[in-house]
Amino acid sequence: MDALRGLVGLAVLLLVAVAVSRHRRGISWRTVGVALALQVAFAALVLRWGPGERGLRWVSDRVATLIGYADQGTVFVFGPLTEVGEEGGTIFALSVLPVIIFLGALVGLLFYLRVIQWATYVVGGALARLLGVSKVESLYAGTVIFLGQSEAPLMIGPYLRSLRRSQLFTVMAAGFAAAAGSTLVGYSLLGAPLDYLLAATVMNAPASLLMAKIMWPDSTPEGPGDGPLDEPEDGAPELDVRNVRDHESRNVIDAIGRGAIAGGRIAVTVGALLIAFIALIALANGILGAVGGWFGADGLTFEKILGWALAPLAWLLGVPWSEAVDAGSWIGQKTVLNEFVAYADFGPQVDSLTPVTVAVVTFALAGFANFSSIAIQIGTLGSLVPERRAVVAELGLRALLAGSLANLANAAIAGLVIGIGT
Repeated sequence: MDALRGLVGLAVLLLVAVAVSRHRRGISWRTVGVALALQVAFAALVLRWGPGERGLRWVSDRVATLIGYADQGTVFVFGPLTEVGEEGGTIFALSVLPVIIFLGALVGLLFYLRVIQWATYVVGGALARLLGVSKVESLYAGTVIFLGQSEAPLMIGPYLRSLRRSQLFTVMAAGFAAAAGSTLVGYSLLGAPLDYLLAATVMNAPASLLMAKIMWPDSTPEGPGDGPLDEPEDGAPELDVRNVRDHESRNVIDAIGRGAIAGGRIAVTVGALLIAFIALIALANGILGAVGGWFGADGLTFEKILGWALAPLAWLLGVPWSEAVDAGSWIGQKTVLNEFVAYADFGPQVDSLTPVTVAVVTFALAGFANFSSIAIQIGTLGSLVPERRAVVAELGLRALLAGSLANLANAAIAGLVIGIGT
């Protein structure tokens, strides 16, 4: 019955996307069907099939080993302070944030060596052939598997002017749905299962294309300003990310240094946001608790309000009703605040939850689809194409919905696959 409920939840998410579509008659059901089949097949492969599960676990173990190397740099810089974390619990600033810096340096190195470009070319090329979408869209969806929404636009920067509004919408939706870059490992250090996170970041690519092409099909009639700023010239070279180079770094050492600095900015941003948001939540809870006490609702909190509001959604995704309020709260925190806040609250409770709930919540939170990310996309894309900054701002909320629906669809599929036979 729980598995069947997840199937109904997936259908509801697709119906929501169809309901808000700009051109329902223009939806390519072939693209939708193939993208959905890719999601289900990959989930079944790595979450249900024995060899696939072992393969995903092997990759997860290798990534965990990689994370461990960051400890060497952390111990060198912070010395005895790192030992406090081992005795008295995890210190977030010393266990998670240094890993983000380390992975930022590693990403900088791999980008300089063009390893990421080749990986993106393989994944994006496969998506383009299977789904029948443009190369820019598919390659961007492949890029955000490896890079975050701030870095990935640089890969397609020269081609942003030639995108129609529907294609720009798809690019934004893929960015919101993504859970990639150095932040992905941070979620695992907060307690989320790393193997589920790795599966989610791959499934986000077809899921984002699926929802974007339902909500804004390529055949949507174009209005003023919907077309490309620059029409592609005849004989103009096609996008080939294999040729994208790191022109700023002078050599390998410079690339590593730039990557570490970029990772440091992300780490500082994450730490600052967590301090601010968690403190503000505590303030809100204090106010709500006092006000609630006047009306006999002692213990009223921001998390409980989100949980009550989104419990039906969590239940539809396959979460048992006994855990639906908690799951709804985490999904709400991810959207209203950010995924780090949600994972920080979710992680310590993983061991006490059912396997289906752990899978559903991990997949649902694995994405950048939150309100603060709208500002990030406006800033990033707007800096690359200043003439379309207003368009990016206009598309923000709709693209955020597409990214959220993509994450929730993956959660429903994961819950469905995990829940079968349990």
